[in-house]
Amino acid sequence: MYGLYDKEGILRFVDSDKDACIAYAELFELSSTNYCLMDLANYTKKIMATNLDQNLGENSN
Repeated sequence: MYGLYDKEGILRFVDSDKDACIAYAELFELSSTNYCLMDLANYTKKIMATNLDQNLGENSN
């Protein structure tokens, strides 16, 4: 799953297809310097792993 954010950090579009996100940016004439494309699936996994590590550390007393 990919998320396309504008330069102000507002989520503009979400799709499982990276090319669809890029097509959205082109449709609204957003240049590559005006948006950020994030792989949300990998980002979510990293957050969950970090939170899990922190929770394990807190409970290891």
